[in-house]
Amino acid sequence: MKEKAQFETFKEISSESGIAVSFRTAPGGYHPLHWHEEVELLYLLNGESTIKISGMTYHMPKKQLVVVESKQVHSTYCYDETSMYVCIHVLKDYLRKWFPSVDFYEIHCNPMQIPDGHFAAYREICRLMEDLTRFYMEDSQMFALEAEGITLQILGRLFQNFSVNTAKQVSEASQSDVLTMNRIREVISYVEEHFREPISLQEISGLLGLGREYFCRFFKKNMGISFLEYVNEIRVSHIYYDLVHTDLPISALLEENGFTNQKLFNKTFKRIYGDTPSAIRKNHVAES
Repeated sequence: MKEKAQFETFKEISSESGIAVSFRTAPGGYHPLHWHEEVELLYLLNGESTIKISGMTYHMPKKQLVVVESKQVHSTYCYDETSMYVCIHVLKDYLRKWFPSVDFYEIHCNPMQIPDGHFAAYREICRLMEDLTRFYMEDSQMFALEAEGITLQILGRLFQNFSVNTAKQVSEASQSDVLTMNRIREVISYVEEHFREPISLQEISGLLGLGREYFCRFFKKNMGISFLEYVNEIRVSHIYYDLVHTDLPISALLEENGFTNQKLFNKTFKRIYGDTPSAIRKNHVAES
C-alpha cells in the first residue's frame, strides 16, 4: 500500500549542496517520534505547537525558531487544525568545507532556552526566517538563490551563538550509548514501515538480537513509553489524518492502519487528541 502523506509541501528547493528548504502544512494533532540524518530548522508560521526532543518538551510559539540536531529523536503536537511552517534540512557534510570541525558541534536553540546576551542574535535569525518567507510569498524567480544564501547566514549565526563543542563528549561517549541510539533509530524506522501489520514483541526484540523482557525495559527507559504504546500512537496518528481527510468509516480506518482493539483505540485516541474520533471528524467538517 502506498504511504499516505502526513505533510503537504507547497514549495521546496533542494540543492546538491545538502540544503533543502520547504514551506509545508501539517494536520493538527500529534506527530509521533521520528528522526533523520539532517539538522532540522523549524519555523512555525501560525498557531503554536510543542516539540519533544530527546525526552524534553519545549513550547514552540509562532514566528520562533527551533533546531533539531542530526539523529535526535523528536515528536511534535500542533494545537491548530492546520499548521504552516518553514522546514529546512541541512546535511553537516556540506558545511565541512567552511567549518571542518562541524561534526563536533551541536546547535542548541529553542525559544525557551535562549542564553543571556543572545536574544539579539536569536531575533536576527528569526528576522532572516521572515525574509525567507517573504521571498516565498513574492514568488520571486530568485527564490532558490535567496533561500540558500539566507539559510547559510542563519547557520552561521546559529553555530556562532548557539552551538556547543561536543568533542570531549564524543571522545568519552561509551559504545553502549552509541549502540542504544542506533537501536532506537532502528526500531522507529521499522515501525514506520510496518505499523499496518501485526508487530509482536518477539519480532521486534529479535530484530535487535535482544531478549523480549530486556527489550521492553530498554525501550521504556529510553523512550519514556512502552513499545506497544509507541506502536499504538503511530497507528492513531495515521488514523487521525485519514479521519479528517476521508469519509471512510472509523472501523475501516482501524483495520487499514493495523489497530485491532476498538476499546484501546478509543482510549489512546482521546488521550492524545482530547476528544472522540466522531467529534474530531464532526468539528473538522463544520470548520471546512
